[in-house]
Amino acid sequence: MMAAFDQDALPDGPLTGLRVLDVTKVWAGPMATALLADLGADVIRVEMPGNREGLFPPEIPGTGLAWFRQTTQRGKRSLALDLRAEGAADTLLGLVADVDVLVENYLPGTLARLGLGYARCREVNPGLVYVSISGFGQYGPQSRRPGYDPIIQAASGWMALNGEPGGRPLRSPTFIADDLAALYAVIGALSALRHRDATGEGQHVDVALLDALLATSDGYLTLAAAGAQPGRQGDQTDMVVPAGVFRCADDAYVYLAAALDKHWRLFAQVIDRPELARAPGYATNAERVANREAVNAVIGAWCATRTADEVQALLDARGLTAQRVRDLAEAAKDPHVLERGMLCDTTLSNGTVAPLTGPAIKFSRTPARIRSGAPEPGAHTGEILADPWSERRRTP
Repeated sequence: MMAAFDQDALPDGPLTGLRVLDVTKVWAGPMATALLADLGADVIRVEMPGNREGLFPPEIPGTGLAWFRQTTQRGKRSLALDLRAEGAADTLLGLVADVDVLVENYLPGTLARLGLGYARCREVNPGLVYVSISGFGQYGPQSRRPGYDPIIQAASGWMALNGEPGGRPLRSPTFIADDLAALYAVIGALSALRHRDATGEGQHVDVALLDALLATSDGYLTLAAAGAQPGRQGDQTDMVVPAGVFRCADDAYVYLAAALDKHWRLFAQVIDRPELARAPGYATNAERVANREAVNAVIGAWCATRTADEVQALLDARGLTAQRVRDLAEAAKDPHVLERGMLCDTTLSNGTVAPLTGPAIKFSRTPARIRSGAPEPGAHTGEILADPWSERRRTP
């Protein structure tokens, strides 16, 4: 549902007419092409016959199908093709000749050895945008190393920052490096297509999980390189006090922050401590950062006498930042989340229906949406090989 943008919406997404070959595995590559499919591209997933990759547990309850594949392969068509088999390279090159984008995330050099590297594909299609996603990139001393998401979290310094001060490093509960690399791959593909449309010239787009995570680390890499190594802070921040998670009377938690001094002055009124609005040690953010323990103790004592919902309501009423800490099941029931279309009831390949996570970007005219569930491996092999894309292509 997109109530604010429904009125003039067209049935097709903004990338309708774009043709994409998906030669990917695991998460980062498949997620990049899933995003392109959500935006309307015709995405052909090339996978091993009988492929069981992505069938990792857990299953989506009531469907008998794995969350992994249903998330990453949505909206695509599936071509069963063993790239190592005799004649497979020629089959794929026949498709490459008539596509706009190819996305792959094999270890650098793997597809080149199969006769499907960028140099060979460019001979077949000079306008091709060939996107390669890998752990460490297509060049550099570590480019031949395999790099899954947690390895990149460890290599980037990200994992060392995550966790409580004095505690052990923690990995992200989500595939953060993979997801960021997927986003950068889509940005790279669309940017290269802009150049292709202006010049007719395709190019090779190189996206490394390591680069993606470093580039999205809020400038901390710069601080570390300059000698100001950031430390682990848990739920706190070194820039603003108060800002963190506080336990409430109902044993629930709330995150709150007073980012500006004027916010703190409002905060002091809400917690019935108006004398702290301009008191030494409290009046400015710099003073509060230096006086962190005392400030947090005041906030903690106030939260301890109220439920998390009460704390959020009191601060919301004054325009201050606060949120009861929810689990994902609670977020999934939020009317705002539902109205924003972040859960899309989708018919899956076996006829069951599941609430798949919807696209984040909203368009007023060309909506992004989940256009179908993930196909069974090889489900569209016959139609793809019998019906060239050039005969089906729709002009946007």
